[in-house]
Amino acid sequence: MAVKKANSAFMKPLKVSAELEAVVGKGPLPRSEVVKKLWAYIKKNGLQDPKAKRNIIADANLKPVFGGKAVVDMFEMTKLVSKHLTNV
Repeated sequence: MAVKKANSAFMKPLKVSAELEAVVGKGPLPRSEVVKKLWAYIKKNGLQDPKAKRNIIADANLKPVFGGKAVVDMFEMTKLVSKHLTNV
């Protein structure tokens, strides 16, 4: 039985924009690592809406990443973060 290989596109290091770097640190980073660090930042700073856990409340660092929006849901967040990642 063959061992299933991890999705290499998901693990490929990507260039991180300056706005996103303020939240997740210096790139290049694979998308999976960006998402992990983003969630760590959100949890550490209590930015998840307590009433609607799917919503993320932007602080000064996240607002530029979220295109100036004050609140985004977690699915929209993924789409907005993608705009800050480019191939190395």
